[in-house]
Amino acid sequence: MINCPVSMIDETLTFLRAAGERNSECVVLWLGRPRPEGADIVEAYLPHQIARADRFQIPPEGMDMLRTKLRSGRLMVAAQVHSHPQEAFHSKADDAWAIVRHERALSLVVPRFARDTSLANFVEQTKVFRFSDRATWDEVPRAQVVQECLRIL
Repeated sequence: MINCPVSMIDETLTFLRAAGERNSECVVLWLGRPRPEGADIVEAYLPHQIARADRFQIPPEGMDMLRTKLRSGRLMVAAQVHSHPQEAFHSKADDAWAIVRHERALSLVVPRFARDTSLANFVEQTKVFRFSDRATWDEVPRAQVVQECLRIL
């Protein structure tokens, strides 16, 4: 279970919408402090990335900056959140470029570049995928998201 303050979701949506205005996907990494049963999110981190309308990639220098940030703050990447131009799903490119790959890691996909996503409808509009022990991204049924994956504070 990830505990995420409302302020982090709001900041994430701001980043996603700004990229969407440029007709570009965007990834935001939720950095957190690990707990035995999950993580507490402390930052919505916008990594250096190369993105276009149908994909994003964090280049080597962006990964180096991320690793430095994680080490200095003793943080982990608890989840990744990214936007799609239309519907929310986990594409083959999303699978290939996923930053988080530990078992039970979360990848959240926000549709329509977050144009009409708000704090009030974030859970309803966003699709949540969990990395399985079979190394696949499995969609979490919406009814289970708040019970098993995401607690908004």
